[in-house]
Amino acid sequence: MGKSAKILKRIRKLQKRKVILFLSVSLLACISYFFIFRQLPSPTRLGSSSAPQSSQIFDREGQLLYTMFSEENRTNIPLSEIPKSVQFATIASEDKDFYKHGAIDIRGIIRSVFVITTKRQIQGGSTLTQQLVKNSLLTPERTIQRKVKEVVLAYATEILYSKNQILEMYLNQIPYGGTAYGIEAASQTYFGKKAKNLTIAESALLAGLPEAPTTYSPFGSRPELGKQRQRSVLAKMLEQKYITKEEYDKALKEDLIYKEFANEIKAPHFVLYIKDLLIDKYGQRYVEEGGLQIKTTLDLNIQDFAQLAVASEVAKLRGSRVSNGAAVVTNPGTGEILAMVGSKNYFDNEIDGNVNVTLALRQPGSSIKPVNYAVGLIKGYTAATPFIDEKICFPNPGGPQYCPVNYDGKFRGAIQMRYALGNSINIPAVKMLKANGVDAMLATASAMGISSFTDPSRYGLSLTLGGGEVTMLDMTRAYGVFANGGYRIDLHPILEIRDSKNKLVEKYDPPSSPIFGKKVLPEGAAYIISDILLDNGARSEAFGSNSELRIDDQPVSVKTGTTNDLRDNWTIGYTPDLLTAVWVGNNDNTPMGGVSSGVTGAAPIWNDIMTFLLEDNPAQRPVRPSSVVGMSVCAVSGLLPRRDSPCPTRFEYFIKGSQPKMSDPGKQKVFIDKNTNDLAKPGQTENVEEREQFILTDVTGAKYCLDCPHPTPTPSVIPTP
Repeated sequence: MGKSAKILKRIRKLQKRKVILFLSVSLLACISYFFIFRQLPSPTRLGSSSAPQSSQIFDREGQLLYTMFSEENRTNIPLSEIPKSVQFATIASEDKDFYKHGAIDIRGIIRSVFVITTKRQIQGGSTLTQQLVKNSLLTPERTIQRKVKEVVLAYATEILYSKNQILEMYLNQIPYGGTAYGIEAASQTYFGKKAKNLTIAESALLAGLPEAPTTYSPFGSRPELGKQRQRSVLAKMLEQKYITKEEYDKALKEDLIYKEFANEIKAPHFVLYIKDLLIDKYGQRYVEEGGLQIKTTLDLNIQDFAQLAVASEVAKLRGSRVSNGAAVVTNPGTGEILAMVGSKNYFDNEIDGNVNVTLALRQPGSSIKPVNYAVGLIKGYTAATPFIDEKICFPNPGGPQYCPVNYDGKFRGAIQMRYALGNSINIPAVKMLKANGVDAMLATASAMGISSFTDPSRYGLSLTLGGGEVTMLDMTRAYGVFANGGYRIDLHPILEIRDSKNKLVEKYDPPSSPIFGKKVLPEGAAYIISDILLDNGARSEAFGSNSELRIDDQPVSVKTGTTNDLRDNWTIGYTPDLLTAVWVGNNDNTPMGGVSSGVTGAAPIWNDIMTFLLEDNPAQRPVRPSSVVGMSVCAVSGLLPRRDSPCPTRFEYFIKGSQPKMSDPGKQKVFIDKNTNDLAKPGQTENVEEREQFILTDVTGAKYCLDCPHPTPTPSVIPTP
């Protein structure tokens, strides 16, 4: 082949490659046009959107609770009427280099990726221009195709409009939550004033909303998160020198006065709880503008009564430095929430009434004790297991000894589990946890539905006295396990959702029996705990025989809880069909005054609500499972009685296999201190003599002389019918 032929062949190859490249580029362009750029909206249409439809929330009987408006509340105003504080707060929090970069911020994207990968914190990299076109021109789905459209439209928008025009459109069109679109509507919605009159503090609050309007809304279920976001925005404004240190300090101290809801709303805490759940699941736009019909489990009649009961009792407690209360009513067998009272008054700004206490972390006090004793029953201890209620201290590695005390400062000597739990005596509960192990209690609590006990290293023996924080909803879920005979049924506040075309979106079919739930406790343990908590005689020493914990002669299981620092006061009680949890205290966590007893504060509210619920639905006694047997035991030792023993007897229930098989041991030879006439201390050799006495040993190995003349009285025996 000659030289000219070779050259000709090379030319043909190059031409062929060019044709292939041209065809490939053309094909890619066609594909890109068809899938990405075809029907790409014009940036000149900024501000257009499809007409939304209102969504409505109903109670279980179809009574309307709340309507989420379908129309966007929007009033456009020029940039000159938008205060600099709003502009600066928005730029500082959303796009600090807005005036320096183009349509996209390469450095911002790199910084976002770095923070996400190194600090595991979610941080966006979108510019204000990208956010504008995304919210005003595009659909909310998260796909590569939509992201490419967003970038292309952002570049086109930067060509067509100046930075000030883009900022003006952003501040007039971005959603600030609910029906408020644009800063003017947001200012009127949240503060009842024109945007031009906003303060720095108010500007920072509003500028923080677009990132997550529902989460940060001062009208939402967690308004404290909005306050945290406001402080973050102010800190960025200070860091970027938009405000001085003096302005920053003044803004932090400013009390924000919000406008009350203009839209009628019933059961506001529950409604906003439902709204948050739905937005987390389906997205804000679909929930607020999708024309949904949401049928909930709430019973408005029960809700209204519970709200009145909370408000009335809290008003009586004003002199005891109690400013707030909350309540939850559920059907434990189905998990349906029948009432949710998040505070005495949602619209009471003085007590932060819009904070939903049923979702807040609070200390449960002694109301957590049944979980600990249930673990004891699982491990083979019984309702007749004796505890020595005496002064005791436990070692605490790395800190001072832990020395629990009883609520009344007294010591009762020998006391069995039934009466220790019924009268809520602290020292036996701590001894029970010592025998069980903290890890075992945490595992059982978690299985029962308490989600806040996450790090075992944080907790010690005080856990059984309320030394760990919980939410009211978690406590209702956990107590529901007792009511359900050991089966856990999670809370289900929504019965049905239909879309704007009446198509079923989701539906909850309540189980016909709790056994369709998850079994997390043996039936016998759940039954015995419930039986102890409904035993009025077992609690009469501490609470009296006719306290607020008794509802006529109906078998209702109930437990109180008051923290040692008097910041939280609880009462939780149930039947197999109904459960009510009540809390009183102060949202700012200041101690209460006169509420120091388990039968004041929360208990009267609980009694009112449960009495109302049981008027037409009398309580049924829990059904004793076949795994539980009953027998007579010694009322002091919990063992089988013997003829020559001075021990009186009483009746008790046991899980099969755990019932006592030994008789009361009778007298034993022990060393007695002749000065005190009590057991000699370990290693003591002086002033001692050997005697025969009735000796009791508890779960921690502590010995107690039953027939010694103790300085504190031994407990009287409370007969069981």
